[in-house]
Amino acid sequence: MPELAVQSRGLSKRFGRQVAVDAVDLAVPRGSVYGFLGPNGSGKTTTIRMLLGLIRPTSGGHTLLGERMPDRAASVLPRIGALVEGPAFHPYLSGTENLRRLDAADLTVDPASAGNRIGAALDRVGLTAAAGKRYRAYSLGMRQRLALAAAMLAPRDLLILDEPTNGLDPQGTREVRSLVAALAAEGATVLLSTHLLAEVEQVCTDVGVMHQGRLVAQAPLAELRAAATPRAQVTTDRPVEAARVLRELGLTDVATATREASGILGPVPPEKVVAALVHAAVPVRGFAVVAPDLEELFVSLTGEGFDVSG
Repeated sequence: MPELAVQSRGLSKRFGRQVAVDAVDLAVPRGSVYGFLGPNGSGKTTTIRMLLGLIRPTSGGHTLLGERMPDRAASVLPRIGALVEGPAFHPYLSGTENLRRLDAADLTVDPASAGNRIGAALDRVGLTAAAGKRYRAYSLGMRQRLALAAAMLAPRDLLILDEPTNGLDPQGTREVRSLVAALAAEGATVLLSTHLLAEVEQVCTDVGVMHQGRLVAQAPLAELRAAATPRAQVTTDRPVEAARVLRELGLTDVATATREASGILGPVPPEKVVAALVHAAVPVRGFAVVAPDLEELFVSLTGEGFDVSG
């Protein structure tokens, strides 16, 4: 089993009678980009807040970078950069001044190199031109960029980013994805909380799927894809008759559309489908075996839709 940057056992949080997070067992491999995926309200942010010690779990425990939390928080947290929910800074200070105050609170860095660190962080998120502007004048996207810069003021072994592309335009979203990939290439582990499937497809190596406070799936993304059952798609002038044949063969979730019938293959060999259609005198104009895309895969796990934009 790979070394884990984040590990939890039975991590749970209740607010009165409401169970927000229910016995979550996270396993985030070191060096991975872990997509922490789920619809809004599925418990992702509450889990992250527990991981960082911002709220106490009702039960369960966890480690970060191999150190038990919260016992080792003082030594572990300086090695972690985080962006959680909406960023908050001093409204009447500039971007540079806000970062300078945050940097001064970090006792593990050299104050003499603060200017270089701040300048590099602002440049990396594309805020150099707005560094002297007051935070109150920043757009939502600029505020999100400043929060990312704050998370990267010093080299980090682990970055925990909660919806980092929130409020960004398409160009900014692409830049954040590129930044996440670059951080991973430099050796950092990134836990990326999101409800955007495009982010997962483009940058993540591993995935955990949350639904109603539970972790319903967790695996390398390639492994999760490989485990998905493909669909048979038949192009025909008689889709209703084709659908009947598919059902008789044992295919499930059979559906029809104009000039098409489809169903989940399961254990049925594709060649048997074509032979049965021909035997039933159903004209087959096209046949394909299609692996489910991420949207279908995650909807099958949660029963809810995801935002596939971004």
